Amino acid sequence: MSILIALTVCIGLLSVVATWLFLGPLAALNFQIWQAFLAWASFYHCGGKADGLKKTVICMSFGAVVGMLSVMLAGQLGALGALAAPVAVGIGAAVIVQASQLSVLSTIPSSVYGFGAVAGFILLKGLAPMDAILPTIGSIVLGAIFGWLSEALAGKLAKV
Repeated sequence: MSILIALTVCIGLLSVVATWLFLGPLAALNFQIWQAFLAWASFYHCGGKADGLKKTVICMSFGAVVGMLSVMLAGQLGALGALAAPVAVGIGAAVIVQASQLSVLSTIPSSVYGFGAVAGFILLKGLAPMDAILPTIGSIVLGAIFGWLSEALAGKLAKV
């Protein structure tokens, strides 16, 4: 079987499993399927395999922490009025870019995915930033694992 067909089968079936898990048993933990899919995509963006898994989990989690802190900072910059959130986001983006000097945080897009994932979650659900960070990181970790699993299973199917 070709790798494309193997990936089609594995990603399709694992998407069913992931969606069921996130909308069912993991819903009580506030885990988010859309965040997991971002991490799954990041896994492939980072080149897959163990290195893609590591880069995704580390960079997206770092980006999520920076995003959470940026939302918190925006609340403290109220004197700036309509510029509070843009300034906080700009500072967070600058932190992500500067942090990329560390090899472990060098995948800027994945850090930005994490930033957007937590900020979006906070805004969509109206959550306190601290209430969003653990479910976001949990969703990132599981999404990256689904990416790794889909690649591994597709590799085995392609050899059949």
